[in-house]
Order: sequence, then structure tokens, then C-alpha cells
Amino acid sequence: MRTEGDLIKINEWLLPLSWLYGIGGRFRNCLFEMGVLKSKAFDIPVISVGNITVGGSGKTPHVEYLIRLLEDKVKVAVLSRGYKRKSRGYLLADENTAMEQIGDEPFQMKKKYPNIYIAVDGKRCRGIDRLTTDAATNDTDVIVLDDAFQHRYVKPGINILLVDYHRIIIYDKLLPAGRLREPHSGKNRADIVIITKCPKDLNPMEFRVLTKAMDLYPYQSLFFSTIEYADPKAVFIDKEIEKEDLKNYNTLLLTGIASPQQMEQDLTASVKTLTPMSFPDHHRFTARDIEEIERTFMALPEPRIILTTEKDAARLSILDGFSEPVRSHIYALPIQIKFMLDDEEQFNKKIIDYVRKNSRNSILVKGKDDNKSKNGNHTRNRTRTISFRDN
Repeated sequence: MRTEGDLIKINEWLLPLSWLYGIGGRFRNCLFEMGVLKSKAFDIPVISVGNITVGGSGKTPHVEYLIRLLEDKVKVAVLSRGYKRKSRGYLLADENTAMEQIGDEPFQMKKKYPNIYIAVDGKRCRGIDRLTTDAATNDTDVIVLDDAFQHRYVKPGINILLVDYHRIIIYDKLLPAGRLREPHSGKNRADIVIITKCPKDLNPMEFRVLTKAMDLYPYQSLFFSTIEYADPKAVFIDKEIEKEDLKNYNTLLLTGIASPQQMEQDLTASVKTLTPMSFPDHHRFTARDIEEIERTFMALPEPRIILTTEKDAARLSILDGFSEPVRSHIYALPIQIKFMLDDEEQFNKKIIDYVRKNSRNSILVKGKDDNKSKNGNHTRNRTRTISFRDN
């Protein structure tokens, strides 16, 4: 079993540069704390999900968890910067929006959750203003900010910090010696901290050690989550297979994500043989890449299959050039998160209570103006009513 922080590698010779980098990060945070740089609060529930390390910590699966938790109760909007997109400014996605215009992760979420709003904007305050005032989206009830922990110009109502179990921030160093974007004291801004990608067999002593190591304040809540895989779905054809059947396949694991090691470890025992093929995070596949993928796959003995992430599938699905035998064998492996220690209900309650108490739809705010409660209107005199059901 891996241990916490096992993927951390410190480049000791770069520590002087990390010290200089830290001065800049601390100075910026001080400007926000002093009010020189302003954080803007909004009259709508805003939930931020992010991290303070470079690389993947499981943001998209956790954002999708929030979508599933809330989408049948309120109108949800997700606002992302749209990393590596080709468009600029604010853009609201629809069913015809191309992946290149919004980025792979927003594209993935729009395809999976077509009834929510997905928007991208590098300036989050402007994006929130557009979502809450544009006629197309002004029935938004809650906004989830994707990858916004460092975007301090927005003051979220709930700030969720994700910490990869394999890159525990207290053991890491600032860029460029380590992978921290800011000092780990930045965790003090979080309302909720989730240690992600935990092994499923963590014992009670390990939970206690991690809890003590994180050294959180009483006002902060700590949760632990692990990865759950669903049945693989074909990328180019209408087909899926049961994940239990993967044990029969020689598998090429094709990834373009920041930290594929956990996925590699999880799948090693679940497939007949595993051949990892990794590219950089958000990699845009080229014709040469396609040739390499085809060559590597065809060298595997049958039965064989290509597994990839949903994020990578978003980029692969727009490519031409794969031969038919390869196209028909590329499957995306859906990932969901599961809370450990039976804490799912506690987490859900925190989120739902916050949205209920801070909704602009006054029917959700108990103990306030009865007349407004009867109307159930948001600002701008909307008439939409939200009904929270027991979760």
C-alpha cells in the first residue's frame, strides 16, 4: 500500500527559488488580508473547489459530486476558467459548443450534466455577474467555482480545499522545488478540507495521524474521499462493458492527466495485464501520438482494450485518424468519489444547509419575511420556486 505523500519529490537545489516564490505569494495574500486587493462577495451561494498544488487532486470528480447532490434541488451553474481553451472572455456552453472553446473538463461536465449551466471565464467575478444577470442564466441558484482556491477576488460562501493523499501539502515545498502554489498555511482559508485519492484500506490509526498532521482549526471540517470506478463506456461507439470483465483484457491505459499513478495502481489488479501510456496533463494529441497509440495497442495480445479517463476521452473524441479496430476498443473509465468514515451525510448536510440559508430564493430562508416566503422570488422578481427534498 502506498503511504501519504509518497509522490512528493523535492528538488533541494531549487529551494532558494522557492523562497523567493514564497515571498511573492505571501505578499499577495497579505494584500488581500489588508484589503488592498478586494475580495467580492455575492448574493448567491458560491462554492469554491480547488487546491494549492500543481497537478490533479481530483477537482472534477468532486465538482461532479456537488452537481449530483444539488441538481435536482436547485439550478446549478459551474464556472471554470477553461484551461487551454481557444476562446477568450466569458462563454456559456450549450449542447453544440466544441471542446476547444471551453476546455476538456467543462466539456466533459456539459456532456454528462446537460441540464446545468457550464460557463468559462478567466475573470471569475465577471463570470458570476454574467451568470446571475444574463437572461439565459439568471435563474441560477448556486454557483460552483472549479479550481478557484487561489482566485481570491471572489469571496466564496464555502471554500473547499482538496489535498491529494499522495501529495500531502504539509510535506511539500513551494514551486519550483516542490509543487505548492502557495505556502501550506493557505489551507487556513478553507472551510472544508478533503484528503482525496485515499486507499480504501486506511486503518483508524492512519486517519488519526492524517488528521493530526493537517492541524486544522476548529472552524474547519476534514473529510476523506476515495475513488470509485464505474463501468467503462466506449468513446466512439454505443457500448459499455462491466468493470468486472476487465480482468479478461490486456489493457493499454492511455492518460493525459497530472497524476496517473493512482489509476495505474488501482487497475493493475483489475485487468489481465496493464501497459501504461502517459502524456502531460491536458495534452492535445497529435498525429504522431495516434501512430504511437495504434502501434502500442496492436502489439498487445488479444483480447485487448484501451482505457482512458473521461477528461482524455473528451479530447480523443474529436480526433480523426484512429483505425476502426482501435476506435472500437477505446473506452472511458468513469470516476466518482466516495466519502470515507461514513461522512457522506455530514458533508451533504453542510452543503445543502449553506445553499438553503443563503439562497436568494427567500422561500428557502426560514424565519424571514413571510410575505417573501410566500412569493419565493429571487431578486429581479423571478417566480421560480425551489424545493429541497431530504437528501
